[in-house]
Amino acid sequence: MEKFKAAMLLGAVGDALGHRNARKDSSASGKKVQEEPRPSGDLDQLVLSPERWPVSDNTIMHLATAAALTSDYWCLDDLYREMVRRYVEVLEKLPEHWADPATLEGCSQLKPDNYLLAWHTPFNEKGSGFGAATKAMCVGMRYWKPERLETLVEVSIECGRMTHNHPTGFLGSLCTALFASYAAQGKPLEQWGRDMMRTVPLAEEYCKKTIRHLAEYQEHWFYFEAKWQFYLEERNISEDVGSKAAFPDRYGAEEREKAYRKWSSEGRGGRRGHDAPMIAYDALLGAGNNWTELCQRAMCHGGESGATGTIAGCLFGLLHGLDAVPAGLFQGLEHQEELARLGEALYRLSTQEK
Repeated sequence: MEKFKAAMLLGAVGDALGHRNARKDSSASGKKVQEEPRPSGDLDQLVLSPERWPVSDNTIMHLATAAALTSDYWCLDDLYREMVRRYVEVLEKLPEHWADPATLEGCSQLKPDNYLLAWHTPFNEKGSGFGAATKAMCVGMRYWKPERLETLVEVSIECGRMTHNHPTGFLGSLCTALFASYAAQGKPLEQWGRDMMRTVPLAEEYCKKTIRHLAEYQEHWFYFEAKWQFYLEERNISEDVGSKAAFPDRYGAEEREKAYRKWSSEGRGGRRGHDAPMIAYDALLGAGNNWTELCQRAMCHGGESGATGTIAGCLFGLLHGLDAVPAGLFQGLEHQEELARLGEALYRLSTQEK
């Protein structure tokens, strides 16, 4: 239970740390970002208050997803209607939290008063952003057991395409949900990427069953897979040979910045649904159980560090808990009590089910 609470809290901590960096100078290099906000050693003295270190829409939407998942729904369609209701409810608050335009547009397309089609949004050419990925880790926490994989696939896709109806967007939500489930299961970190890639065909089969936007999906589907295959091969973890992730001899802030831009689709690391989870995953592989190192890699770069920080922080919490994290980062955090409560509720519900 403690690790589930830690996951919800540290996702928001990663969001607050990373989003402030992203706002400060959207064109900054990773090296410049690490130098400007604070030296990494000062994390021990840092206190995240809502006034100075607010969370972004990443956390607000993750909270809404988690609240829906812990509500009293009796079938998945009811769950989706509850997600729609909560996403529309927070829509007015999002501009206060530096909301991503794609998330705002996606929420505006939802139809809470339409019982049958509430969550059926149009295909969106611009829906490939990170916003679907950053709100779906809790789906993997709710359905983390291997026997719930089919439900995880369906819920993460529907949760994602409600607001980001584009394969690069909603496959990002599948990815982060799967990674959260793998963390809860205790799977070796190097295995996560391979197992996720093996699950993507299940997502494609599910989309075919729902018969929505198949022609549009087809055109964009393989981009996500191709980018991830390239990444896994680059890290030497694409095959089941038990190898550890291979990093370059020099992989400081400048080298990471170049790598993040290379993985992106537009030269801004973490902007899309494929590379936001990728950068977070890369940071976890490189940082191990070192929280400060994770912050340098996922929360302090020149791209969408709020998105990558949200994902990386949440997954770090599931893997390692709060022991390595200075208390000032989460004790006064915005929405701290609600985040901890939802983490506990997700744990109880996920472990009560047979």
